[in-house]
Amino acid sequence: MNTMTDTSPLAVFNNLRRGEPAPEWIAGEVTSAWGLDPQRTVITLIAVSENATFRITVDGVPVSVLRVHRPGHVGDARQIAGELTWVRRLAEEAEVRVPDVVPTADGQLLHTFTDGGGSQWHCVAFAFVSGDILEDFADPRPYYAEIGATTARLHQQVKRWQLPDGFTRFSWQLTDMLGASSRWGDWRGANLTPEQASLLAQAEFAAVAALDGLPVSGDAWGLVHADLRPSNIMIHGGALTVIDFDDCGFSWLLYDFASALSFIEHETYAPDIAKSWVAGYRTVRRLSESDLKHAAALSMIRRLTMLGWTTTHRSDALPADLWAAQIPGTVAVAERYLASPTWLFD
Repeated sequence: MNTMTDTSPLAVFNNLRRGEPAPEWIAGEVTSAWGLDPQRTVITLIAVSENATFRITVDGVPVSVLRVHRPGHVGDARQIAGELTWVRRLAEEAEVRVPDVVPTADGQLLHTFTDGGGSQWHCVAFAFVSGDILEDFADPRPYYAEIGATTARLHQQVKRWQLPDGFTRFSWQLTDMLGASSRWGDWRGANLTPEQASLLAQAEFAAVAALDGLPVSGDAWGLVHADLRPSNIMIHGGALTVIDFDDCGFSWLLYDFASALSFIEHETYAPDIAKSWVAGYRTVRRLSESDLKHAAALSMIRRLTMLGWTTTHRSDALPADLWAAQIPGTVAVAERYLASPTWLFD
C-alpha cells in the first residue's frame, strides 16, 4: 500500500523500491559533488519516509548514507545546517556515538541542486555506520536502559550548549503533533470506526490536559532528537550509535522518551522498556514523578502523531507487522492510558 499522494514532493520515488539504484539525475549530482568515481560507485535506496535515503558503496564497500531532503519538509538550508551543526557538536562534546557528517569535495556540508523540472533539492551525507538496526532485533528490551542513558547525555549537552548565532530549527509543540496543523498528518484521517475515533479523541483530550502548564522554556525544554525509535539506533559490538537527526527540533526533552517507544507502545513489553529507559536516564540525569506523568502523556500524543504519520507515508517505511498494528495498537494504547495515565510505569 502506498499512502503518499501523487502531489507529494517525493512522488518521484513512488516506483523506486528498497535496494534499487538511484535515478541518474541524483546519482550524477552526488558522484560529482562528493568527488566519487561513477564507474566504481553504486547508490541504492534504503527508504522513503520524511526524506529519501540511499546507501553509497564504492567498489562494493558501503562508505556513506545519502539523505535527499523532501522539499519543504525542514524549511530551508539554514535549518538543515542547524541539524548538522548539532551532530558535529555532539561528536565533540557528548559521550554519544553519532555518525560523522561527510563533506562534499569542496568542503560543503550541504549540496543543493535544481532538477530538470525546476525543483530544488538539498542533499547531505553521513559516514556509514556498521552494525545492526535495533528495529530488526526480536527483543529490544536489553538496550533500553542504555538508550535512556544516551538520551540523558544528549540532554546534558543541549542544556550546556550556547547555541551559535543564526542557529535555527523547527519546533515540536502540540500544534505540530496533533490536528490539522500536524507536521505529519492528522490521526483523524486514518481508517477508523466511529467508536475508535471517539476513544482516540478522549485519549487526546486527556493527554493534552495532562501537559497543561508545562512550559515551552526552561529546564524541561530544549533541542531533542525527536525520533529515537529502534530504527534510528545502530548496535555494533554492544555499543549504540544514534543516527538520523533529521527530525530534531525544539520540544519538551521528554518527547525523546515518547519517540523511543514509537510504533511499539501497544506491545506487551512496552512498560518494561519504558521503565528500563527511565532507569537508564536516571543514572545520568534527574527525573521526578511528575516528569513520568508528562512522559506518559507525551507517549500517548506521540502514538496519535504517528498514526497521523501513517496517513501521509508509504507503508514500506515500516516493517509490515508494525504498519498493520497501527490502528488496533493505537486503540489499545488509548484504552490503557485512559484507564491509568501512568500505565507505562505502574
